[in-house]
Order: sequence, then C-alpha cells, then structure tokens
Amino acid sequence: MTDESRAQEEIAAHRVRIDEVDCEIVRLLNERAAESLAIRALKPQVHWGLYDSEREEEIFAHLAACNQGPLYAENLREIYETILHVMKEMRG
Repeated sequence: MTDESRAQEEIAAHRVRIDEVDCEIVRLLNERAAESLAIRALKPQVHWGLYDSEREEEIFAHLAACNQGPLYAENLREIYETILHVMKEMRG
C-alpha cells in the first residue's frame, strides 16, 4: 500500500468519525434547546426576563474552564454566541 492510499484511507476514516460526531452534536444541541425552552416556560413564574446577560457570561466562563483545546476560548465564545442567539429566537 502506498503512502498516498494509506493517507486516503485515514482521511476516509476521519470523515466517518466526523459524521458521527456531527450527529452527536446535533442531538446535544436539540437536548440543549429542549432545556432552554423548559427554562423559558418557567421564567414568567419567577418574574425573570427572557434575556440574562449575567447568565450568558457565566456560560462563556464555564466553556472557557471546560475547554481543553485545540479550540481557543474566543472560538468557543463565537460559536456559543450563535447558539445562544438561535436559542433566544426559538419558539416552543
């Protein structure tokens, strides 16, 4: 087997794993969305507004603490800013 064909096989294997990881990410995002909707439904009962900037900063700090790389904290913040925006726009 040549180096090129070995590399092609490895690329294919990595792509299969990426597809599996992507499906897991989608499952987890949907789980997160369900939790967000549950919280949104409860907030009026405790007279809380829908947007909580302090909570968002807590989330970003928690992500930075969890991060073991190779993503940088700024990358995670950018990704999660989009996720949080989508969660706020979601209708239950």
